[in-house]
Amino acid sequence: MTPRFPRLPLCRPAEGSARARPAPWRSPPEAGGRRRRAHERARLGMRGGPRPRKRRRKSVEAAAGPCVLCPRRETDKAAMPVQLLRTVKGESETSLPSHLQQEDLEHLQEGFDHTNKYFQGIVVLSHPLVKLGDGTDFLKIVLQDLDNLCSRINSINILIYGKMAVDCAKIIQSGDTVVVAGFKLAKSPTAAEDGRHCCHLEASEEDGSAIYIYPKQKKNAASETASVSVAPKYVYTPLNHLKDGTIVNLYGIVKFFKPPYVSKGTDYCSVVTLVDPSNEKLTCTLFNGNLDSLPKIYKVGDIVRFHRIKIREYNGQMQGITSVGFSSLTFDGNVGAPVVPRASSKAYTFMDEELKIIEQLRVWAASNLSISGPAAKLSGVQPMLFFDLTCQLVGKAQVDGSSFLLKVWDGTKCPYPTWKVPVEAKDLEGDKVLLQQLRNLTVDILVYDNHVQLAKSLKIGNFLRIYSIHTKQASAAADVSHIEFHLHGGTCYGRGIGVLPESNPDVKELKDFLESVHLSDSQNTESVSSVESDSTSNDTIDLESHLQIYQQLPVTVLTDHQHFSNTELKTILNSTAPQQYRIRAKLKNYKPQELYQSLKLHCSNCNSLQEVPDGDSFDFILQDSALTASNPELHNTSWYDSVTWTTQDQNQRKITIHFVRHDEMLQHPEDTLLMIEGGKLKEVRKLTKRFKCVIPVRSTEDDLELLDLSAPFLLQGNISYYGCKQCSSPKPIKNLSSIAAEQQPSWEPSEIAQVLGIKPLQYVFIMKFTLVDGTGALNAYLFDYEKFFQIPASEILTNNFLQQKMQMTMNMLCPPGRKLDDLPWLDCFIKSYNVRDTTEHKVYYQIFDTTVAGDVI
Repeated sequence: MTPRFPRLPLCRPAEGSARARPAPWRSPPEAGGRRRRAHERARLGMRGGPRPRKRRRKSVEAAAGPCVLCPRRETDKAAMPVQLLRTVKGESETSLPSHLQQEDLEHLQEGFDHTNKYFQGIVVLSHPLVKLGDGTDFLKIVLQDLDNLCSRINSINILIYGKMAVDCAKIIQSGDTVVVAGFKLAKSPTAAEDGRHCCHLEASEEDGSAIYIYPKQKKNAASETASVSVAPKYVYTPLNHLKDGTIVNLYGIVKFFKPPYVSKGTDYCSVVTLVDPSNEKLTCTLFNGNLDSLPKIYKVGDIVRFHRIKIREYNGQMQGITSVGFSSLTFDGNVGAPVVPRASSKAYTFMDEELKIIEQLRVWAASNLSISGPAAKLSGVQPMLFFDLTCQLVGKAQVDGSSFLLKVWDGTKCPYPTWKVPVEAKDLEGDKVLLQQLRNLTVDILVYDNHVQLAKSLKIGNFLRIYSIHTKQASAAADVSHIEFHLHGGTCYGRGIGVLPESNPDVKELKDFLESVHLSDSQNTESVSSVESDSTSNDTIDLESHLQIYQQLPVTVLTDHQHFSNTELKTILNSTAPQQYRIRAKLKNYKPQELYQSLKLHCSNCNSLQEVPDGDSFDFILQDSALTASNPELHNTSWYDSVTWTTQDQNQRKITIHFVRHDEMLQHPEDTLLMIEGGKLKEVRKLTKRFKCVIPVRSTEDDLELLDLSAPFLLQGNISYYGCKQCSSPKPIKNLSSIAAEQQPSWEPSEIAQVLGIKPLQYVFIMKFTLVDGTGALNAYLFDYEKFFQIPASEILTNNFLQQKMQMTMNMLCPPGRKLDDLPWLDCFIKSYNVRDTTEHKVYYQIFDTTVAGDVI
């Protein structure tokens, strides 16, 4: 049997074959609209742009063309693309075309012919009608398959274009039954985020699609009254009793959250980490097209109630995602605070017995969780700090395409000179008189990237809580130092903006304080806390004292625990462990001095450390395994294709590559996992540049197997993934077929390791810092994957730029040849812990929740 293998880039079809014909320079008119839409979808994150299709088997009908006896095409032309149908006593008055057959959700897969198929579902979410960049109308709805409610994935995104989108937007409502026929199926780029089907359906008149809508049957008044006369009794599941694939109701305390932000698609997303007295943790990723339908969380320590949240297991951890009918209530978590729910929907139930649940959670949180104190005031900020600010918006302006200005105040005055962002007066929204009155009390906050869209939507007068603002030192003209306020892009550390209602207790307190501020006093005092581009006040405070302060600014900052006070090293050395401390110290020395020696491999299971093997060791293992001939009986199985060739060198080695298939088809190289036998290091490296994953293997009598775990079990790009010899129990390679059978294999290293029985090792920087502060000296260990240096440890071996960045960073933290007095200060958070063995007991210290300041390099 001739082995099947993917066509290499230089291979060409035979002369005269259909595939050998040159493609036209321009797309035909009917394809142009599709291609423009594909580019637009790529811009909106809805699916990839134009790309070559996978090779697939043509159906007999597709190969032979439409049947001349089939009247379907003429019938479809006469039919209206969008039809509103009636049902009487549960039966439709109008039948669907006879040639259509229903397709359920689990059989919707790329590579199959869905020409005469239709999908039917209930509308659970309908987004607003929008226009794409080329002016095409666009509507997105979500349909749930009622025949697969118990399935882990029971809903799918429907993308509708053109006039069909306009017509549907006028009719479709939540709860309607919708039939989509003549659709196109495409990969959904948001499936991992929204938990829906891995594909989405596309419908338009241009593609000959048809949509049939059965409106939701309205209940009469008597039945509606009966349905709400008795409130349902809900059961709430503790976090330690959650099971994969279930939909539950639960209560939890917010330990971490990211304010809502716009996701890659059209939905808003919020991430919440919950804890409860069971001491389990649950991270929830919540999506909704309506911002108001997401939980209204304002601070860590809030208590939430989630109804109908879906639980799934990922990498051994339970996670929560939104499901159909998801709703939430949020409560203040402070003991004694009024129990006033913040609801994500207008209609909800709240039973008297739930008051007891909330009070119990409040008491438990007060004694078991470390919750930060109130948000900082402008009068208490310092340079090089990350903090949350509760404030009022008094002005806003667009600065450029990626940044936006917010002018805010909280009634207090920043003690340092602050930067005023230069914008044209005509571009600044807000009451000009009020802005002039508050010019000495407002600060300018620049927000970036993903926060800009929300910032634009804010209304003057809104009360805000802005999370993780960064105060940064800078210098203006005439050597006048000042600080700037930035809300950086991304959502790390919970960065974001929240709008607080006027009923919020913190807003009520702030309003009372703002009303007590005498603006006349502020106007009569020349500003010493702002740096204007055109003038400098003569009666300012002594700028030399400010400059002295700035010279002492730390080169590292805390990512949490900012409410802790500094502790002297002498006090720490005389205290028992375990404890946590905030310190300000100087880096006197560090080891290893050769930074490449700091990179190790760490097993989180047995806590062991080992050196990263060099390339020579890996090449030796490959050469040794090449002595074992490939077993032909293991070639071309049900889930991979094999190809063998002989090298042209004097050894004439035989190299065998096994290409893993999906749905009986070979994938694009960038999506392909392959296994190689007999290859050397240079050949393996070449393959990693073209294919997504490469696994070195060797043959046995019954199956392929991994090499010795001294070699990487997986190579992906420039990263080699190793397994722990002590904790791993390698399983047969055929276990990979379970991933290949998934609807959309991701080939994530963690998933591959799990099915192969490998406990993966993680790349980590291990360093010892000798810290001094004038009262004492201690050695603290740095154990960092990527947070401290903001450099991924897994990528530094093959990236010269990252290596140089790390060396420059260490030269800034501990400048060579400097006296101790001239060294910069480091703000760090450290913890002490005990290590005991049979002969002695020692106390060690470790740095955590600390990162190098963004403007150090």
